[in-house]
Amino acid sequence: MALDNTPPLNSLGFAKPPAETRVVVAMSGGVDSSVVAAMLADEGYDVVGVTLQLYDHGAALAKKGACCAGVDIHDARRVAEEMGFPHYVLDYENIFQDAVINEFADSYLAGATPVPCIRCNERVKFKDLLETAKDLDADCMATGHYIQRKMGANGPELHSAADSNRDQSYFLFSTTEEQLEYLRFPLGHLPSKDETRKLASKYGLVVADKPDSQDICFVPNGNYASVIEKLRPEAADPGQIVDLEGNVLGEHKGVIHYTIGQRRGLGIGGLADPLYVVKLDADKKQVVVGPKTALATRTIPVREINWLHDAPMTSREEWHLSVRVRSTRPPREAILRPISETEATVELLSPEEGVSPGQACVFYDTESTRIFGGGWIWRGY
Repeated sequence: MALDNTPPLNSLGFAKPPAETRVVVAMSGGVDSSVVAAMLADEGYDVVGVTLQLYDHGAALAKKGACCAGVDIHDARRVAEEMGFPHYVLDYENIFQDAVINEFADSYLAGATPVPCIRCNERVKFKDLLETAKDLDADCMATGHYIQRKMGANGPELHSAADSNRDQSYFLFSTTEEQLEYLRFPLGHLPSKDETRKLASKYGLVVADKPDSQDICFVPNGNYASVIEKLRPEAADPGQIVDLEGNVLGEHKGVIHYTIGQRRGLGIGGLADPLYVVKLDADKKQVVVGPKTALATRTIPVREINWLHDAPMTSREEWHLSVRVRSTRPPREAILRPISETEATVELLSPEEGVSPGQACVFYDTESTRIFGGGWIWRGY
């Protein structure tokens, strides 16, 4: 009998010792990516830390609650020094401005509710940074995202994190099969964030007690309007608040100050029933309001679909699955009907309120934790 001399797979899935396996770790300076880097370094991997400078961090040095600021670059560098692996800071400001910030402003002005963190993963971290990792001769790239990569019969699959409270699948649906071959997510199997912080303490990391980031990194204090007003001053132009029939009910101070589903702060009094923002019409500079029932949607047009099922999306007329239409909402059952390889109509089995163009619609297997991809919600015209 011939002996199999193939070495066993290491924890990252390669048939060679950790010391011969180079892994680039995308380090934001937060506890999650710092733990990934420290853990892999502790296991003996050839770790290279990379942090992206995505915008002018000079103005953000004192800003808390957002990633990629100056203090975060400093924290990432300290972790690398403590664990003894090289660390690089790459200036991606121009790429980030073009690929993420400008589209964020434009889509918001078009009445959409954008999710720039998805575009950042798709167009910057998992595209340009991933190519940089390959240029550094890395075998793979690891991140601190809470999502799982599992090997299936036809290759790697994307699965929700073990901790549903931390799951980041909504923000990673556009990860392609090719990218999934190269990416690793060492935290996705952990039962809770507490376990991550315990690991940070175990490795003696300075960021062990650092608070989680809350805001979009380039939006101070969650104030979208102030950022967009700087980028697109015309967005603050006043206009009319109208009902579904076009009757003028009041004035607004710029569509950028409103979001779909908003009820408070409309400045319309004396009405028997509360009104909600149901549409933003940037061209007409109108905020359209209506009763809560007007927010309920069952049919959702989706495009730019990234499909991660083993069979082509167009191989069936209908797919019965679950979808998530906002990051804060649980998946709910739906029927997906393909139009082309990248477009489909999604029918929710029960209506959902506040479905907004610019948000993602992410597809889940109803029988397992597997993610079948997703796409972008648009108006359908």
